[in-house]
Amino acid sequence: MKALSMKAVIALSAVFVLVLNAAVAQPQGQQVRIRGTVQKLDGQKLTVESQKAGTITVTMAPNIGINGLKEQSLSDIDDGDFIGTTATKGQDGRWKAVEVHIFPESMRGAGEGHYPWDMPGSTMTNANVSGTTKIKDGRTLELAYDGGQVEVDVMPDTPIVRFIPGDRSLLEPGAKVFVLAAKGEDGTINAFAITAETNGVEPPM
Repeated sequence: MKALSMKAVIALSAVFVLVLNAAVAQPQGQQVRIRGTVQKLDGQKLTVESQKAGTITVTMAPNIGINGLKEQSLSDIDDGDFIGTTATKGQDGRWKAVEVHIFPESMRGAGEGHYPWDMPGSTMTNANVSGTTKIKDGRTLELAYDGGQVEVDVMPDTPIVRFIPGDRSLLEPGAKVFVLAAKGEDGTINAFAITAETNGVEPPM
């Protein structure tokens, strides 16, 4: 997978920053994405057992953006919705959705485009739903973004979620989280956005 440009990294960061009540400033430093399980929340320190890097403690910004999640189905996606989807190529050469997340209207346009993601052979597409084709029993989304369009097949078992407002109460031990953070030159990791498990619905991205 090609290295991402700084513009692309900034766009990817914007994907999951859901600002509902306050502006969240992104810390300076190397972009870090953490997928794992909450071990402990102590003040502004969040300890996560990462899937790849072991135990990591991050410092949360005082006004950090926290997203909750609501389980959805394909029928909950309407033409004109702005969504994001991680996808990989199937043996038939078509894009297959690994997950789909529906953005609130306030995030329309965030990270718009079709570009490499950090799972092997994957892309992220943030785009407007322009229709649902009859291919694959009507489970193919037609997605249009600035500069192009793409079709993504949504499998019956593909997780689909909607971003909803969240807060620190979601960061209880055992909760699954997806954390966007920045690693400073001194090694400290400062989190500026978190998507957290909500009522059993885990972050699929």
